[in-house]
Amino acid sequence: MTGFIHDEHPFSDPEGGRDPVRRLRGRLAAPVTIVTAGDAERPVGLTVSSLVVAGDEASGMVHFVLGPDSYVWDVIQETGGFVVHVLEGPQRTLADRFAGIRPSPGGPFAGVDVVASEFGPVITACPTRAGCRLVGVRTENDHLLVSGSIEIVAVHELTDPLQWFRGGYLTGR
Repeated sequence: MTGFIHDEHPFSDPEGGRDPVRRLRGRLAAPVTIVTAGDAERPVGLTVSSLVVAGDEASGMVHFVLGPDSYVWDVIQETGGFVVHVLEGPQRTLADRFAGIRPSPGGPFAGVDVVASEFGPVITACPTRAGCRLVGVRTENDHLLVSGSIEIVAVHELTDPLQWFRGGYLTGR
């Protein structure tokens, strides 16, 4: 590679020392979502890609992984509700804001159109979403597996889903 200082990422583990489970996970495309909770005085949100939806209309559940010290988890515990927003390809900047990797003076909600719901803040630019009630949490290794029942669903025609794959964004079908 011409014009670069390193041929590989300078901080990556050597090929033989890489965690095989992380390598497997990196080969699975994951949806990019934003999970929000709280109210107008204390809205919180975080980009989440370790998420699965299971069941059907009568028994829909969402399960996702958070760090045990997550401020979003604190608010979900207090309120008992959260909203899962499914992102589209052009919403990379929004994903980065809520992941805390893109500067956002005033916080991630600054300049974002939001309406209140009984489950938490709804980002209006994300028309595919689910309002959920917390039903349980399990500690798994160094993470929390959060489970919620899906109470309300809004589905929009999604032609360019935003996904996370091998350490970067992937869009399209």
